[in-house]
Amino acid sequence: MDDYTLPSWIYLAVLMVFVGGALKKVLWSHLSATPPLLAWLGATVLVERLWALCLPGVLLLLSLGCVLYAATRTPPAALPAHGKAVFITGCDSGFGNAAATHLDALGFEVFATVLDGSGDGARRLQRTCSSRLTLLQVDITQPQQVQQALLDTEAKLGRQGLWGLVNNAGVCVNFGDAELSLMSNYRGCMEVNFFGTLSVTKSFLPLLRRAKGRIITVSSPAGDQPFPCLAAYGASKAALNLLSNTLRHELEPWGVRVATILPSSYRTGQASNPAYWEQQHHQLLQSLPAALLEDYGEDYVAETKELFQNHTSKANPDLSPVVEAIARALLSPRPQPRYYAGPGVGLMYFVHGYCPSSLSNRFLRNLFVKKKLKPRALRKQSGLELNNNNEEKL
Repeated sequence: MDDYTLPSWIYLAVLMVFVGGALKKVLWSHLSATPPLLAWLGATVLVERLWALCLPGVLLLLSLGCVLYAATRTPPAALPAHGKAVFITGCDSGFGNAAATHLDALGFEVFATVLDGSGDGARRLQRTCSSRLTLLQVDITQPQQVQQALLDTEAKLGRQGLWGLVNNAGVCVNFGDAELSLMSNYRGCMEVNFFGTLSVTKSFLPLLRRAKGRIITVSSPAGDQPFPCLAAYGASKAALNLLSNTLRHELEPWGVRVATILPSSYRTGQASNPAYWEQQHHQLLQSLPAALLEDYGEDYVAETKELFQNHTSKANPDLSPVVEAIARALLSPRPQPRYYAGPGVGLMYFVHGYCPSSLSNRFLRNLFVKKKLKPRALRKQSGLELNNNNEEKL
């Protein structure tokens, strides 16, 4: 280090990230910790020695090379949308409605499913989109409706095949700690987000294999990271993420590409409706056992509702990053396995993947739900302990 003037904090930062990632992988390993620990320690020493010898120069050359490559690289031309058909679920509002409109404008033949065929979202699509768009009323949790949608799509496409399936339909029907979330919330999230999506995907795979098409799934970072108060939603998205990753491997020989969209926080559906959160809050209070509500406290549950409502009110109303990511995944000659759609998602995954669990968990709590109140039983316990300590001093 004495021969170079590169700031020492850069060296320390690189070393800390490397060692932190190594320790995390060792701690999470199901094998004996000794072999990977020795390997990582040896690699750390090697990196340190390389740094002392030539790493600053190598980093400089690599940086210059990356800059020159990025400046001179010509991205591959996007595939044409004309003549390609895409099936999108959950187009009543939010990402699905915006994606159907955008893909129709690009020239796709769009099959858009809605829960309410006479609702505002359906009328908006009929009013703003071209005659190429086909509107289908489908509840993806009902196999008969999914099969009918498949028959209607096949009848219109003939032997053409389906280029893209955009699995967008999803629900988030819970807020609150895992213990407070109702079993119906867990089942509701799994029924729509996982089983419904699985049903649609399995049904339309023959059409997708025929066209060597794409499966694009709109998921959530909550499926990969332990967001507080989102256990039911996160568990369903975790199952969905694993399904997408498995399909990516299994369908590669068929020429079908699979990509996952991971959005940041956006204002969609009922999230910005205060009456929705009041209804959810009231329903939760009415459904909880008295003993459980006593342990947590009505004020604790009310604070969670207010935090969710405040978070969603500040969410981004511009859905274009997600819509554009869907379009890129459909039209790129080599689509990425994952698209981080929106600011902060890439940083979130970096912190989750390379920092210690205590730091990444604190990051998530500060990013999403900043609880200030403790459950009532813990507050009573703390007060009792404080009184006991005071009595002992007296």
